[in-house]
Amino acid sequence: MALLTTNSSQSSSGRVSTPGAKKAPGFAEAQKLARIRALEKVSKKRSVKLDDLTVFTQQLAAMLDAGLSLVTALESLQEQTQDPVFAVIIREVKNDVATGTSFSAACRKFPKAFPNLFVSMVEAGEASGAMSPILAKVATYFEDAVKLSRQVKGALIYPIVVLSLAVVLINVMMIFVIPIFAAFFTEMGKDLPMPTKILISLSGGIQKWWWLGLLIGFLIYYIGGNFLATPKGRIIRDRAYLRIPVVGNLVQKVACSRFCRTYGILMRSGVPILRSLEIVSAASDNTFIEDACKDFIRAISQGSMLSEVVPNHPFFPPIVKNMVKAGEQTGNIDSMLDRIADFFDSEIEVIVAALTKLMEPVLIVFLGVVIGGMVTAMFLPIFQLASAAKG
Repeated sequence: MALLTTNSSQSSSGRVSTPGAKKAPGFAEAQKLARIRALEKVSKKRSVKLDDLTVFTQQLAAMLDAGLSLVTALESLQEQTQDPVFAVIIREVKNDVATGTSFSAACRKFPKAFPNLFVSMVEAGEASGAMSPILAKVATYFEDAVKLSRQVKGALIYPIVVLSLAVVLINVMMIFVIPIFAAFFTEMGKDLPMPTKILISLSGGIQKWWWLGLLIGFLIYYIGGNFLATPKGRIIRDRAYLRIPVVGNLVQKVACSRFCRTYGILMRSGVPILRSLEIVSAASDNTFIEDACKDFIRAISQGSMLSEVVPNHPFFPPIVKNMVKAGEQTGNIDSMLDRIADFFDSEIEVIVAALTKLMEPVLIVFLGVVIGGMVTAMFLPIFQLASAAKG
């Protein structure tokens, strides 16, 4: 009877039968809150993919054009976004806009997610009252940038994959295959040819000091990456790119296309000239363009025309000077810049196709020389032994 009373009291109080039922919701909410706070911390530091930003801009322009309010459109985009960090960023922007902050000021709090070009275009849209058309122009610009980036990356995928496979194959041969041949040659007791000795020595060095090679590679990657991030390192990088055959021409065309496309869309959207050049300089990621923009800003602020200053910078091809001059004479410089960018984009497609075709024979020759040389060096003693046996 006492036992039944005890069980009944424990069941009625819920201490035995439902301890997890009361703690589970609180624990789940705490986990969710911790995750949201972690995403909020990351949102200030992590950049957003250009593909995601393009989709965001396209959908936002379409929603505003359909008559939705900015807060409603941002709330809808927050729910649709697959990237959790970007969703947190959109939520923070939406909350700021809902409390009376301008859209451009809310976006400026997240410089890693929204570049200067986007923020400046939003400012122009807020000033002119034509937010939807300007966002549509920005989305088109981002689409062109994504297309251009994919073309360049597509040309690099094939050689990177082939070289990676070659490195893996060479290491497998050095670590696993060549030691077997070395043991066999040691049992023979014959004097080995010099290429075979060198290859066996390299194989032994790799097996013994592989960790040192990884450490040196990591140090080169780390120190080199930090150096290339400095102003002097960026100058050396850009100058080195221009000296590489075919690649230098590609880098120049890509930088000029980005300059013309960005400057044209900013001019068309009503952004002031000097501010446009500042944004172009920041978005170029090229020291030649940055130096040219500084010179352009200085000259234009003193009353000069852009066409008068462009010839002073040999980084820009003559077509840029001629088209800019024609645009200034007709008062339609933004359309001329778009035409120049389209021309450069067509040339980039040709260069990328030529570079891809050029890479194939170069890689085949490289693999033939390296792999073929290793195989020949390992079979030389066998060939000598066969010749001695015939003799």
